[in-house]
Amino acid sequence: MGEWLEATVVEKIRWNDGLFSLRFDAPLPAFKAGQFVRVGLDVDGERIARPYSLVNAPDETPHEIYFNVVPEGPLSPRLARLEAGDLFQVHSSVTGTMTMERTPEHRHLWLFATGTALGPFLSMLKTDAPWQRAERVVLCHSVRTASDLTYGDTIRELLHRYGNRLTFVPLVTRETVTGTLQQRIPAALDSGDIERLVGLTLRPEDAHVMLCGNSDMIEAVQQRLEARGLRRHRRREPGHVTVEKYH
Repeated sequence: MGEWLEATVVEKIRWNDGLFSLRFDAPLPAFKAGQFVRVGLDVDGERIARPYSLVNAPDETPHEIYFNVVPEGPLSPRLARLEAGDLFQVHSSVTGTMTMERTPEHRHLWLFATGTALGPFLSMLKTDAPWQRAERVVLCHSVRTASDLTYGDTIRELLHRYGNRLTFVPLVTRETVTGTLQQRIPAALDSGDIERLVGLTLRPEDAHVMLCGNSDMIEAVQQRLEARGLRRHRRREPGHVTVEKYH
């Protein structure tokens, strides 16, 4: 159920021409890191709404969403034009099953994201839960160009705080960028480059994997994980892989 709530833009971050974050104040109820909220604007008398994951940790304000602009889309170009002080709507029903509370026991947590799907993983990593559960965390973020590598300050802060317990692996597929892998995530698993870089083997004995992003990446990575003996995690059938598709 729930209801629509008024949200006020606190700050807009423009990462590049098609990539934005909005920080906003709204009386959202308590939520779990990794969950998403419906965001809406009224256009010609109709409320247009889409789900966006929250980037902020549950105890962190203001709230924050991270999105790419779909040029012909009805909502994202309008969200990108909002400025501090502008209003939009968020729904009070914050939901989603990709949370740490739902994962089984594991020693190594592998987080694979494409594009803006980095957001919910940052929300999780800013909480205590991953660090109480796992000895090592691997965060892989795949993007097209260097300008799509975002939230650098947040990632550096996490690396400083957790040291060698966290490894960040950026992948840039359409440019050669020093310090990144120029491969998509499935290819980097096939080649073994991610595991060599991290110094861990991704295996069912000690790993839990979270996949968030575009469906092509998720399907391709799931196939490779299944070949290694890692199966989809479900409430009634505990496994090794948690999935959240963005499109």
